[in-house]
Amino acid sequence: MSQPRHRFQRPTALFLVPMMTICASAAVAQKAEEPVRAKHAMVVSIQHDAADAGVAMLKAGGNAVDAAVAVGFALAVTFPQAGNLGGGGFMLIRDKSGQAHFLDYRERAPEAATADMYLDAQKNVVPGLSTQGIKASGVPGSVAGLVYAEKTYGKLTLKQVMAPAITLASEGYVLTAEEANNFVVNKAAGRLPEAKRIFQRDGNLYKEGDRFVQPELAKTLARIVADPDDFYKGEIAGKLADYFQQNGGLITRKDLAAYKVEDRKPLTGSYRGYDIVTAPPPSSGGIVLLETLNILSGYDLSKMGDRSPQQVHLLIEAFRRTYMDRNDYLGDPAYVSMPLKQMADPAYAEAWRKTIDPLKPTPSKELVRPAGFLPPVPTVATGHESTETTHFSVVDKDGNAVSSTYTLNGLFGSGVVVPGLGFVMNNEMDDFASKPGTPNMMGLVQGVANGIVPGKRPLSSMTPTMLLKKGKIALVLGSPGGSTIITTVISDIVSVVDNGLNIQQAADAPRFHNQFLPDRIDVEKNFPLPLIDELTKIGYTVNRAGQFDEKNPGVWGDSEMIAVDPKTGELLGADDQRHHFGKAAGY
Repeated sequence: MSQPRHRFQRPTALFLVPMMTICASAAVAQKAEEPVRAKHAMVVSIQHDAADAGVAMLKAGGNAVDAAVAVGFALAVTFPQAGNLGGGGFMLIRDKSGQAHFLDYRERAPEAATADMYLDAQKNVVPGLSTQGIKASGVPGSVAGLVYAEKTYGKLTLKQVMAPAITLASEGYVLTAEEANNFVVNKAAGRLPEAKRIFQRDGNLYKEGDRFVQPELAKTLARIVADPDDFYKGEIAGKLADYFQQNGGLITRKDLAAYKVEDRKPLTGSYRGYDIVTAPPPSSGGIVLLETLNILSGYDLSKMGDRSPQQVHLLIEAFRRTYMDRNDYLGDPAYVSMPLKQMADPAYAEAWRKTIDPLKPTPSKELVRPAGFLPPVPTVATGHESTETTHFSVVDKDGNAVSSTYTLNGLFGSGVVVPGLGFVMNNEMDDFASKPGTPNMMGLVQGVANGIVPGKRPLSSMTPTMLLKKGKIALVLGSPGGSTIITTVISDIVSVVDNGLNIQQAADAPRFHNQFLPDRIDVEKNFPLPLIDELTKIGYTVNRAGQFDEKNPGVWGDSEMIAVDPKTGELLGADDQRHHFGKAAGY
C-alpha cells in the first residue's frame, strides 16, 4: 500500500496594509507545494489507504460514486475517529450531464428521545450526557447512505467497492506515528472497555509501524456486502439494538428498521462568474455559504490582498451576520419552515452589507437584522456541534464529481463499541439543542428549530460544495470542523477565486472564524501575529487556538480539494497539510 507524501513546515511572511488602504499588497505570502496533478481522475482524502481504495475503483471502470463509496467504507477502517459505520453524513453528487443530487444520511433521534432528556430536575444540562456513553447516539445513517449511493448512482457492485475496506480490516494497515498517537491521546478511544480493547490494546498502546487489524469490523463489513439490510433489519441490527436496550440506551430495532436516506435537491447560487452547487438543510452550511458570498460579492476583495486586515475584517463581519441567521432560523426541513429564499436574496445581502462599518467591528449584541426580509425570529437555543468529521472529494474521467462529508460528531463518537461489531457509535445527539426554546413562528408542534424531537435530524454545518464554470466542474471542496466548516469552505473559495491561490496554498492557509456568539475571532495558532495586532487595534477580541499549550498544534478543519486546471484540463488535488497521513491520488 502506498505511503502518504512527505510534509514540510511552510514559512509565511506578513505585509501589513492600513485598514482602509485598498491596494494590491498581499497580507500573507504563501510558499507551499503545488497541487498533485492527474490527467484522468482524482481522489483526495485525509487517509492515504482510503484514497488508494477510491483510485482502484476508478481504474477498475467505476465512476466517481463508486470511488466515493469505496473511500467512505475504507475510512471506517483507517480513520475510525471520524470515518464510520456508526455515524452519518452527506454526499453531494453531480454527474457529467449536470444532474445534481444531495444524499442526506444524517443520524436521526431515536423514537424514545425527549426534549429534556439531557436536563436534570432543575432543568439544567447534565454535562457529558449527550456526548459520552450509551445515551449520546442517534440512529446511524452511514451504511444506508453509502449503500444507497452505490446502488442508485454507481456502476460497480457493492462487493467490488467494499473489497478494499474488508481487506484493510482483515489484513490490517500500517500506522503512521500520527495515526498511532490518535489512538493514544483520545479519551473516547479508551473510555469504555470494548473501545479500549480495540484502539488501545488494553494498555499495550499502538506505535508507529504497527499493523492495525480489526477482525470484528471485517466480519461486519462482510455481512453488509452479503446483505446491506442486515445492518438495519437483520443480525447486526439485533446486536446493536439489544446492546443499547440492555445498557440504558435509546436505539431500538424499530428505530433502525425505520431509517431512510433522503435524496434532496442541492442549493444553487453564484459568485464571481462561478455557479455554486451546495448543501441544503439539514445542513446549515450551504445557505450560510450562499448568503455570505452574496454579501462579499459587493466588495473587490482581490484588490485588498490575501488576508489583509481589511479583507479579514469584511469576511468576519459577513460571517457574524450570516451565523446570526443560521442560529435563529435553521433546522431539519421535515420539522421547521425556513426562509431559505429570503436568506439567499441578493437584496437582503445588500441590506446586510450596508450595516458593515468599514473601519471597525459591530458588536454582536448590537447587531440588528435588516427589516422587511425575514419572518419573525423563533425563540431557539442553538446546539453545540463537535469538530471531528472527515471530508473527501472525487472527480472521474468523465467529469462526474462527488463531494462528501460524514461524521461521528466527536472524536471516536460516544466511545461505544457494540461487542462483536467492531465499529464506534456516534454522539450525534449532542448536535441538537439540549435545552431549546419555544416553537417557531409557524406554530409547528415540533417546530423548535434545533430541539430534540423523535425521528428528527440534527442541524449540521457540513458543507460539501462544488463550483462550476460554464457548466463544467471547476472546484470540489469541503472540510470537517463543526461550526468552523462553513467559514473554512468560504475562505477556501475566496482564497482561490479572489486571491488567486492555488488549491494547495488555499488548503494550507491560516484559518480564522467568527460565529456571531461568542463575540470574538478565533484564529489558528500559526495565524500571523502582526495581523492579530491590527485586528485587536480596531476593536476585535481574538482567541488564538492552543496558544497556552505547546503540544497543541492549534489548527482546525481539513480541506480536501480538487480543481480543474482551466488551461490544461488536468485535475489538481490538494490534501490539507495539517495532518500527515492523507493523500491526493489520481491517474
